[in-house]
Amino acid sequence: MSVGSDLLQGEDLEDDLLADWTVGNIVSTLVPLLIALSILQMVSGTVLETFEDQLLENPSLLVIVPVMIGTAGNLGSIMCSRLSTQLHLGTLEFSPANPDIRANIGAVFGLAATVFVLLGIASWGIGRALGGTLGLGTLLFVTIVSGMLLAVWVVVVSTLSVYGSYKLGYDPDDTTIPVVTNVCDITGVLILFAVVWIVL
Repeated sequence: MSVGSDLLQGEDLEDDLLADWTVGNIVSTLVPLLIALSILQMVSGTVLETFEDQLLENPSLLVIVPVMIGTAGNLGSIMCSRLSTQLHLGTLEFSPANPDIRANIGAVFGLAATVFVLLGIASWGIGRALGGTLGLGTLLFVTIVSGMLLAVWVVVVSTLSVYGSYKLGYDPDDTTIPVVTNVCDITGVLILFAVVWIVL
């Protein structure tokens, strides 16, 4: 489905964007969204608290959690930013056949694979220094599997956020990054500890 064909062109597009880029519009869009996302963040903290004993028992996992959450948000921000730019240019087509979509997905997976391999090695080293007992192979398996699952989720959430914002008439620049980073916070914790529960 091509989104570009549905967008206004030339002066009409410029007038439409200028009408949206007002303090009132931005505030009225973001305040309810940020309130809802703040509640979601509290849920994320509650979920994390349920794994407190496991985190204290395995210092390496304490290293993984914030990096996992932060990396998911960063990858989502990259994906949303690139899709939003293409949307504003009128060149975005939401289709697996679109080479731009495939390139963005490939970049997210490539970045995730690199970061989560390094995270596994770093968390093992820091965990050993803190008296942890988890082996390098175990930590690499946990970080790579949970990281790549999270990367898939980031791609899905980012794409749906941009498309949903467009269909609802909101500027994706305002809505998508807060949504993706907050949703991936809580799901990142759940994915990580689901993998930990299976492995350990």
